[in-house]
Order: sequence, then structure tokens, then C-alpha cells
Amino acid sequence: MPVQAEPTPLSVYGQLPGFERAAISASGDHVAIVGTMESERRLVVVDGAKKLIISAVLGDAKVRGIDWAGDQFVLIRTSKTVGLDPGFTTTKAELQSVLVVPLDRSKPWVVFAGNTTITGGVWHAYGVVARGGRWFGYFGGVTLQRNYGSGGYLPDGQIHPDLYEVDLQTRATRRIAERAQGNASRQWLLNADGAVGASLDIDDRTGDWTIYNGQRVKLASGTEPLGMIDLSGFSADGQSVIYGVQDQAGWRTRWFTVPLAGGASAAFLEDQAIESFFQDHGHRLIGYTRDSAGKDSHFFDERQDKLYRASLRAFPGRNMQLMDINDAFDRLVVQTDGPGDPGSWWLIDARTRQASDLGLSYPLGPDDVGPMRMVTYVAADGLAMEGVLTLPPKQQLPGGEEKNLPAIILPHGGPFGIYDTAGFDWIAQAFASRGYAVFQPNYRGSGGYGGAFERAGHGEYGGKMQTDLSDGLAELVKQGIVDPRRVCVVGASYGGYAALAGVTVQSGIYRCAVSYAGIGNLVRLTNNAIAQSDYNRMTVRNIKEEIGTGRALKDVSPIELVDKVSVPILLIHGQNDTVVDFVQSASMADALRRAKKDVQLVTLPGEDHWLSKGETRLAMLQAAVDFVIKHNPPGAAK
Repeated sequence: MPVQAEPTPLSVYGQLPGFERAAISASGDHVAIVGTMESERRLVVVDGAKKLIISAVLGDAKVRGIDWAGDQFVLIRTSKTVGLDPGFTTTKAELQSVLVVPLDRSKPWVVFAGNTTITGGVWHAYGVVARGGRWFGYFGGVTLQRNYGSGGYLPDGQIHPDLYEVDLQTRATRRIAERAQGNASRQWLLNADGAVGASLDIDDRTGDWTIYNGQRVKLASGTEPLGMIDLSGFSADGQSVIYGVQDQAGWRTRWFTVPLAGGASAAFLEDQAIESFFQDHGHRLIGYTRDSAGKDSHFFDERQDKLYRASLRAFPGRNMQLMDINDAFDRLVVQTDGPGDPGSWWLIDARTRQASDLGLSYPLGPDDVGPMRMVTYVAADGLAMEGVLTLPPKQQLPGGEEKNLPAIILPHGGPFGIYDTAGFDWIAQAFASRGYAVFQPNYRGSGGYGGAFERAGHGEYGGKMQTDLSDGLAELVKQGIVDPRRVCVVGASYGGYAALAGVTVQSGIYRCAVSYAGIGNLVRLTNNAIAQSDYNRMTVRNIKEEIGTGRALKDVSPIELVDKVSVPILLIHGQNDTVVDFVQSASMADALRRAKKDVQLVTLPGEDHWLSKGETRLAMLQAAVDFVIKHNPPGAAK
């Protein structure tokens, strides 16, 4: 029997990615990169020859996005967990900020910082515009009004943002559009010159919506009870606006175009299920990505589409995702992963027909990446589905065979609209490096398989969404890949709920369960979501449609079923989680202890829902892997 190699240290997987995000400047001459280098998160800007222009430490900033304004400014979108005063609908919130980094090495600054009449950070970034040789950014911000009784400033009625223009050279701020009144929320689309070209108002109570042009002339209207309407962009000629509305019957988004000068709406890309659009800086749509597990993208311009297809062919056998493009669409930043690829970043130059590597997300060689592939199976009720199977690297396979392996079932979070593909997943790869087969099922409710498949998950918490996981496991057992006696379930967020439900709602399948930021109490989850929305009727309707209400939720809430637990459970939760509150895991741990069950609770100080901090992210992974190894040891079956 061959001797197994020493596995890659867990710190390689648990650290923040060495290469995390990238954006290309308008000219294509500069690339801005965010990554972790020598345990520090940094912004690095390089030119086309990869010569270093800027290297700046970002500290513990939680980076959510990166953009350019021309070639002069890098805009870094970050978030921070903050406590809120009594009177708000929640005690904590994740506030967004935008850091402006000038390329001339002058001091970086934060949008709205020091402005006493704007609060709550940046609510949304609406793009950048060049005008008169200067660059302007557009951001949503909550305006404070003078309260003469208190001598200070207070929000004016409902907390909705106004639209502000910010001069990126002087930092001067100017309000250019006001929020909607009453119970309505508003979003905007800006023209290439920075003027409002269209806006969308949605009534939070009824779902009534109206689209206006820049002169506030009504273009289209309707009612979407769940609030699922999107103002997507302008047509290629800039003469129409594109919007999407949820078709409740078919549970798919239907796209329409309506002239800005007025007229009837017409179907747009009627035969396509679309996940997202590509836009130019004038918010004109130039292409789209299909809502499919393959993430297939298309561009309306023949030259652009040809270049994109040529880029795909440059990476045979790998997944390629277009991350950013320059204005001329002749330099592209792409990210690849797949067999032997731990996440590679590339700059494709159509001028030279060359692809140069920018860096790796994880410092692993091809032989250290566990192979992954899609596995198809059929659920108990006959619904066809698939999932991602990640196997140990060859040097970690017991006896060198893909046979009777210990396994981890790793369901994704969301749950709706999210799906896993056969690419590099840091948690799956970490477990695979220890000798486990890892299966990530795209259970009903997942995206990428059409509206009917997603809607099939509605109301199936603890039901068919749960048995879809064990049905996938049964297929792996049938194929001889997995030993059914040596399987644990691990998940985060909804996946954490599925892990807990796997040993409460279900029983006798898994040897242990690990839940990160998981939901033990569905009643508490739904009640909190409704209260935090200030009892928004669209939120209530969404929850009722997707999750359910009342007694039915208690019947599938793990906290109500702790007496059924017969295996060890590990709970891990960040104290700054604003999506699934920390009390979910704390109260679940208390209930399990009262029932005298084997449970551990690991608290991650300062961590949020997304494992944004390197130190605590690694702590989560180390705790999860150690726990699984203890209760479901890897290696050959005995």
C-alpha cells in the first residue's frame, strides 16, 4: 500500500485568499488587486508589465468590491459591523463605505466621511462619470435634517437614501436626486453624463412599482407582491431602459424594454434565463450571463463576443469567469479554477493575443488540488439534480483508490438562487486534503437550473430540500465511492441549518454535524427578519412563500428536536453576524446541553456571517476539521 503524503497545512486553505479581487482601469493600463500578503490585506496596483505602482495596507477592512474611476482613482467598497442605538429594528448592522485611493499617491479618503448631514455610510454605489476633465462618483446616502428642538440632526422620516454626486478630486458633495416619499423606496440609473436617466419606485407595503424617465414621466408600472423587480440598465443605443419582473407563475424573471421617450414595453431576451448583465460606464447593457450552472456569458457586439469566446478556449478543461474589462474591451481580467487549478487570475490582452498570469488565490500546486466533478442523481420523488464531488488529491487517497471513502456532505447556503459548480472551494478542498470525499449537492431551491427547480424548494425546509442531500449521498454509496457508515454533514448559514436538520429532523445518516452560523430556530429567524424589516409586507410575503410560517416551522426547527440527537454536534458562530444572529447557535447549544447531548460551541469574536477575517476564518476551519477527524477519522475503512 502506498504511503500517504503529509497533507497541506490547513492554514493554506483557511487564510484569506492571496489574490482576492481585481479590477482593470478604463484604459486597461493598470490593474488594481486586493489580496493577503504576509498576513496583511493589501491593495496593489500594477501596470501592464506588472510593474508596481501602489502597495497600500488595508488592515482589517472587509473588502466587498473594487472599481476604477478612469485611471486616476481606485474605489474600494468595504463594510463594517456597527452597533445601533435603541429604537432601530436591530441592534447591529453592516454599514458600507467607499475608500477612494488616488493613483497620484495623495492621501486616501472615505466618501461622506466628516459630512455631518449624511449618515449610515454609502447605501449604494451608482457608478462614476468623467465630465469636464474631472471624475465624479455617485452614491446613496441618508440625509439628516436639522432638529431645532434637540439642537442636532436626525433622519427625516423613513430611512431611505438620497442620491449624491461626489467630486473625486475635491471631495465636494452635491445632492442630485431625492428619495421617494412615504413607504416607497427608490433606485436610479444614471446616464453617461451623470444625470438621472431613469428611476424605479417600489411601495414597500403593496409591491406597486413605477419606472420613470429623467423628467419623471411614467414609463411603466405594475405590482410585484414580493418586490422582485430590477432596473437593469439602458439599451445599447441608450434610448430605452431595460427592467426585469418576476413571473410568479413560472418563477422566472422576464425582461422588458421600454423607450425613454415613452411607449409600450416589449419583451427583451424572452428566450433567455439571465443571472446578471454586463454594462459600460453609461449603464448601457453590453452582454449577459445566463442563469445556468455553467455561467455561460454572451455579448451583443460581435467583436466583443468573439474575444470572449477566444478567451474561453484559452483555458480548456477549466472554468473561466470574466471579472472585469476595460472601456475598449481589448483587455480582460479573468479568473479560472477547476482540475489542478486553485484559483488563477489572468490579464488577457487582445492587442498582443497574450494571457499573462497575475497570481493565485491559494498557493497550491496542481497535484495538491483535489479533483472535482459533477455527479448526477435522482431524488426520491423523481426530480433530477446534480452536485459537486471533490475527491482527495491522489497522494491522499487510501490505497490510491476512489472507493469506500469517508465523506462530508457540504450543502451551500442561501438557500435559494445559489448553486455550486465544479471549481475550487476552500472548505471542500481542506477536507479533501485530509482524505475525505466531499459532496456539495445542488438541492431543489438552488439556482442555475431554472425557475421551476428553484421554486420546488419553497416551503421545503426540513423536507425535500433535506432529503435531496441524503439522496445524493445514496448515489455516491451506490457507485461505491463513499462508505455510508463514515459520513458527516457540514454547512454554513442555510447549510448550517441543513447540518442540524440532518441529525434532528433526520437521524441515522451522519456520524457528526458541524454548523457554522446555522439556524436552529426557524420561528426566531422569520420573526427577526420581519421585525428588522419594520414589518415590511413584501418581506412577510417572501418569508411565507419561501420558508413558511407558524407551527409548520416548529416541526422542522432543530431546537425543538434536540431529544432526537444521537451524534456529536459542533456549533461555530461569529459574534458580529448580522444575517443569522449569534443567539441561534447559543440557544441551540443551551438546548442540547439541557438534553445532555454531546455539543461544543466555538465563538468567533469580531467575525461576521461571511468569515471576512483571516484569523477567525482559520479558527473556524481548524475547529471543524479537528472535530470531524475525531468523530469520523479518515483513512481506509477498518
